[in-house]
Amino acid sequence: MSQKVNVFRLLVSIIICQFAGAIGAIFTSSSLESWYLLLEKPVFNPPSWIFFPAWTTLYALMGISLYLVWEKRLQQKEVKVGIFLFGLQLGLNILWSFLFFGLQSPYYAFLEILLLWLAILLTAIQFWKISKAASYLLIPYLFWVSFAMLLNYQIWVLNQ
Repeated sequence: MSQKVNVFRLLVSIIICQFAGAIGAIFTSSSLESWYLLLEKPVFNPPSWIFFPAWTTLYALMGISLYLVWEKRLQQKEVKVGIFLFGLQLGLNILWSFLFFGLQSPYYAFLEILLLWLAILLTAIQFWKISKAASYLLIPYLFWVSFAMLLNYQIWVLNQ
């Protein structure tokens, strides 16, 4: 049996995540064409054009993941904890952009991305208890943030 999709909840879930990305982009765009260009970067730094489609895709997957959990009984403790953790990691996601690009601090951004990575992992573990598919949808995000953590660290080291 297939479950009927609540299109409104699905769209709201995706829009919430895309909106978080848009907030982060505000901080990013203010430094992208100036400060960031002057930084020394590691050889594995991807070209700038990669980031927009990568993040847009990741935010969409995150939104679908959130939707799958939201569709479960909101009264259940596991669901409440999962949504709380999801909100926490989403807030940390925005905070990273503010620290790295807004404050132009690779050091503080690196410290924060460690917390972000942990929050994503905890969210994926909690989502696993509710919906395996929701948890799987967070794996690309966890991998991308792992790569971003390494990139952030290298930028910090190279520019001390």
